[in-house]
Amino acid sequence: MSANIEAKKQVVEEIKAKITASKSIVLADYNKLTVMEVTALRNKFKEANCEYKVYKNTLVRKAFNELGITDFDNDLNGTTATVFCADETSGAAIFAKETKANPALVEKIVPKCAFVENKYLDKAGVKELSLIPSREVLIAKMLGCLNSSIAKFVYVLDTIAKAKENN
Repeated sequence: MSANIEAKKQVVEEIKAKITASKSIVLADYNKLTVMEVTALRNKFKEANCEYKVYKNTLVRKAFNELGITDFDNDLNGTTATVFCADETSGAAIFAKETKANPALVEKIVPKCAFVENKYLDKAGVKELSLIPSREVLIAKMLGCLNSSIAKFVYVLDTIAKAKENN
């Protein structure tokens, strides 16, 4: 076998390993991004424990197909960036946040689809996914609700105790 074919097989194995290790994967069309914009995006993804990579579409398609996933065949054309994420929502959320903060990016980077919990999500699904708060935010909200209920209960008990003291 030629060295080129062997190198491509190694890249496919690398992609397969990243797919299986990731909780979510977002594919995006990155057209006309400048080097500075790509670098800024990579840094945002790195901060969120995600990896922004550009692979050949045929290699990504082959990796998905070898894992028995054929939903992405139509989306893997043109310029495609692949974002591997350690959680379910951060990849889509970063795309939404960055395009909202920088309107010039709206036409330059467009999420195509996502793969979350072994399910294919189209563009609309990626948009919905971006609206879900991160796990940490959801936990903080839940704890805030629990804490406020307990605080209100303690306030009521305190008020009752003070009312009994005054009588």
